[in-house]
Amino acid sequence: MVGFKNRYMVVEVFLDPNKELPVDDPVILTQFNVSKAIRDSILVNFGECGLASLLGSFQVKYVNPITKLCIIRASREDCQKVWSAMTMVRSIGNCLVLFNVLDLSGPVRMLH
Repeated sequence: MVGFKNRYMVVEVFLDPNKELPVDDPVILTQFNVSKAIRDSILVNFGECGLASLLGSFQVKYVNPITKLCIIRASREDCQKVWSAMTMVRSIGNCLVLFNVLDLSGPVRMLH
């Protein structure tokens, strides 16, 4: 029996990268709004079929609103599609954003 082969991306989110001094963040990062922004980008750039192929494996596993780090899971086949869709995301809500993929890893296994 073969398990699902997933990839995990560690992503840094820059809020309003053109602003020089970050006074306060206009939007709070949550799993919902990060996931929605990436899904909307996939829908626009890859269509309904591209989005439907991702729905089984795509998930925003972790978001830290203080450090602006996220962990995103995608299947091995769709990892490049998610990565390219993230580069085309320009805003979350009314705030300009920029995604920076820091690391890409294979399956995360728990040791018992």
